Amino acid sequence: METTNAYTLKPGYSNSFGTGWQVMKDNFLRLFLVVIVLAIVTGPYKLVDFKLDPSDLHGGPWNWNWDNAQDFQNILGLASLGLFAAFFALLAGLYVLLVAPVFQFGGKMIFVQAVRREKPDFEYFIKGFMGNYLSIILANLLVIALVVLGLFAILIPGIIIACRLAFVSYIVMDKKLDPIEAVELSWKMTRGHGWKIFFMGLSSFFIVIFGLILFIVGVFPAMIWISSSFAALYESVNLEMSRTEMPETAAA
Repeated sequence: METTNAYTLKPGYSNSFGTGWQVMKDNFLRLFLVVIVLAIVTGPYKLVDFKLDPSDLHGGPWNWNWDNAQDFQNILGLASLGLFAAFFALLAGLYVLLVAPVFQFGGKMIFVQAVRREKPDFEYFIKGFMGNYLSIILANLLVIALVVLGLFAILIPGIIIACRLAFVSYIVMDKKLDPIEAVELSWKMTRGHGWKIFFMGLSSFFIVIFGLILFIVGVFPAMIWISSSFAALYESVNLEMSRTEMPETAAA
């Protein structure tokens, strides 16, 4: 790992966004490409939206003459469209759960590399398919399940869980841990940093809105800045924990 001219990393709100801004300036084109790829691979399933309107089939079933051959064809047409929509909805669901997370986790690791002043390795986009694929998929499912369960419990627990598990994707890619270990380590690493993560997430929302106001194109620098800032926070907490545990390791 290159450590020359390393960024000054401290696990704080302002330092994370400040470092993220510097990382964006130093690696803009490479990280812009990362954001473009992520937008492409995560965009299609967000655009899948099938809406069936019975009026397209000359009225609803309550208006059909069941003895009329044309209306019988309407029934078959509606059933076919329903099956078509269900099939593509299933494909979209499988894509969301089994493909998109690999690119998203890989993209986050590329941002961590930029924070470490390493040359971003675009192969991380596909390394997950060849290496720790199962850990990525299961970790993503576990985080989603835990956050959703927390949201059902009057919202606030879900927000807390989401903040405390914010590092899971970085840990899975960086440390190659299994899903349970990644969740446990993220919970440990984010202890005392939950409010920072929450306010960074809240600030990120307004940064994206501001980027959209700037003729939409500003959303790309906004996403680069946000992703770099969260990667900086992860790396700063990671370094802090390493320094803290080093004496214990040496003593052992």
